[in-house]
Amino acid sequence: MKILILKPSSLGDVIQALPVLRLLKLHYRDAQIFWWLDSALAPLLEHDPDLAGIVRFERKRWAALRRWPEMLRSIHWMREQHFDLVIDLQSLARSGAFAWLARGKFLVGLDDAREGARGYYDVAVPRKSFHTHAVDWYLSVLPPLGVPVHNDFTWLPELPEVAATVKSKWNIGNKKWILLHPGARWENKRWPVGYFIELLQLLAKKFPATHFAVLGVAGDKATGETIRRGAPDRCLNLCGETSLPEMIEWIRLCDLMVSNDSGPMHVAAALRKPLVALFGPTEPRRTGPYGQMDSVLRIELPCAPCLKSYCTWHNPNECLTAISPEAALQAIQMKAAPVNCP
Repeated sequence: MKILILKPSSLGDVIQALPVLRLLKLHYRDAQIFWWLDSALAPLLEHDPDLAGIVRFERKRWAALRRWPEMLRSIHWMREQHFDLVIDLQSLARSGAFAWLARGKFLVGLDDAREGARGYYDVAVPRKSFHTHAVDWYLSVLPPLGVPVHNDFTWLPELPEVAATVKSKWNIGNKKWILLHPGARWENKRWPVGYFIELLQLLAKKFPATHFAVLGVAGDKATGETIRRGAPDRCLNLCGETSLPEMIEWIRLCDLMVSNDSGPMHVAAALRKPLVALFGPTEPRRTGPYGQMDSVLRIELPCAPCLKSYCTWHNPNECLTAISPEAALQAIQMKAAPVNCP
């Protein structure tokens, strides 16, 4: 049996879709499963034990007309596989079209009306309610296929070689680590940098035996350095320094993480790490840390969650600026048993 899953991006969405892969592989143990994935995220799944391969979606390259022959070759390859089952978890016009062009025997996707992709599917699975979590919506494609849904699986299997590299490269040792992740795709999902600095200083005082690291992409490097200076002797700036697999193993090795609503936050939730998730304009019941709603720190405002990438409130970004570093510290202390020990 051959199965194709389409979920090209983003990091957090792909992480949230992984339970579908795990349960498919547990049910169809001999199946060859492939994942249609944005090439920028390929390192995330390159060595995944449940995948037979990655079908790279070259989103940036294929935007140029002269690269379209590459795209056509990719579509031709997909057709040659004669997939028994194609599952579109992106459910936008582009992914729906690629899923249909793969010409699998049966095509299932999410019933998302935004771009009309459901017209491509044999079965379109609706979201049970507005507040249904993304993970549960993705998993809802499985019962129509006769695949049972349960939680007896490993969300992100450990990569021992990568973990060993992380431990050696940054001399992690037996220290206790708290990770800070100040980045987010939307600017209005970012807790103020000054608050991260103040929180780091409070944590350094409260937990004198604990070390800290700032996670982020290369574009966050300057921000990470600014935060690091809040406790320069005990904090690392890892922004732009880790590969995707190294980032995952850093989170696996840490004792607690403080994060905006972001891809790494979903990694921490998947790994069941102690977490404080700072939420403003987004709805945690839909896209919060799965299974860790008690990890969400947010305030009630008439405008929040607005689900918008820009703020129109009279007090800009109050949904996040009203969350004080002291409130974050209090939330951390409720979860911080692992870091209380020297």
